[in-house]
Amino acid sequence: MSTSVAPQCDLAIVTRLACLPDDERHGIVAAMTTEEKGRYLYAWRAWARPSQVAPEGDWRTWLLLSGRGFGKTRAGGEWVREQVEQEGKMRIALVAPTAADTRDTMVEGESGILSVSHPDFMPTYYPSMRRVVWPNGAQATLFSADKPDRLRGPQHEVAWCDELASWRYPEAWDMLLFGLRLGVNPRVVVTTTPRPTRLIKGLIAKASTAVTRGTTYENAANLAPEFFADIVAAYEGTNLGRQEIYGEVIEDIAGALWTRAWLDDLRVSKAPDLARVVVAIDPAVTSEPGSDETGIVVVGSDDSDPAVGYVLDDLSGRYKPEEWAKIAVDAYYRHKADRIIGEANNGGDLIESVLRTVDPNIAYRKVHASRGKYVRAEPVSTLYHRGRVHHVGLFGVLEDQMCNFTVDLDRKIMGSPDRVDALVWGMWALMVGRRGFGKPAAIGRSAA
Repeated sequence: MSTSVAPQCDLAIVTRLACLPDDERHGIVAAMTTEEKGRYLYAWRAWARPSQVAPEGDWRTWLLLSGRGFGKTRAGGEWVREQVEQEGKMRIALVAPTAADTRDTMVEGESGILSVSHPDFMPTYYPSMRRVVWPNGAQATLFSADKPDRLRGPQHEVAWCDELASWRYPEAWDMLLFGLRLGVNPRVVVTTTPRPTRLIKGLIAKASTAVTRGTTYENAANLAPEFFADIVAAYEGTNLGRQEIYGEVIEDIAGALWTRAWLDDLRVSKAPDLARVVVAIDPAVTSEPGSDETGIVVVGSDDSDPAVGYVLDDLSGRYKPEEWAKIAVDAYYRHKADRIIGEANNGGDLIESVLRTVDPNIAYRKVHASRGKYVRAEPVSTLYHRGRVHHVGLFGVLEDQMCNFTVDLDRKIMGSPDRVDALVWGMWALMVGRRGFGKPAAIGRSAA
């Protein structure tokens, strides 16, 4: 039965047991009573690796940068639990890239708060209130980094931020910090796979940040062997592997058509009224596991001369045809697009036929690739270099592809740059066409 006081396991005993060899520790645990074993099972510091426990010292932010599968979500969930059960914190903020991420990973996930909590001090999740409430009255409120304004008013003592490097609107971090003002020592833990964003690099450089780094291999004992054989091995020795496996912050790659600095300098939080908007699709040949993605990118342009472009959304992923068609049509109406365009080299008329089974009234035009991907992408890269394309927020995976896109891109390792392909098709439709990249030809809803 849940109580208002968390079951405690003597910290000195936990620390001593954690330092013992496995056989000695197992012997001591075997001699424990059932109640003692129950408490020990939920004594995180007895099981955690040192890199999963918050460092000592006077830090404001604990930045846990690690590869996939390291166990950073467990570290974050257990830290929140410690703050409530041992530090007496009563107001907590939980923030992830989207509302679904906050719920599915931080609260209900297999390493989330509900999973790591002791049954006798189990918090209750109230989805309609976006809140987790512990028996002692402590509350954690769920936020989405996609809606920074939701963080503008609330106050908190501590916060847990997940996948900060993938937050679309970095200003959500600023709003969180303004509200982190309760108690004597407000703190925030950030658990993320790194990207070299301006926000992440700025946090690393701050004296008030304690940085912990970790790799996928550190948690190998708890990961499926097939994951290492099929996934990790394929990315060893690549820049993406250094980022996703070893948790390194990878800077710009020589010869890439885009740089992080361009994207950061041109990033905006909102687009103006746009004269033209298109949804661009680069379809995958198959939706089988391990296949290429279907690139779906929404772009728009204003009516100035020369025109300025805006990347509004990246909805790419591995979908069945009926799935990507519904996503594209939804984006068409949601963004009030003028048309959907699709790369027809592989799909032929398939794209249009699938789209029209979802909605026969959409405006559609198919495009054909007569030149290679790199050659098509160069003029679009030039638009960025000239400061003529802005990203409305951060699009992590798309921007990773862009900043890894070189003339000798190894598609066997990196996969096909489908998101970049969709972006390029969209920008060609809106802005590339006349010599000198002047005003694009008109694209209206009435055109076929």
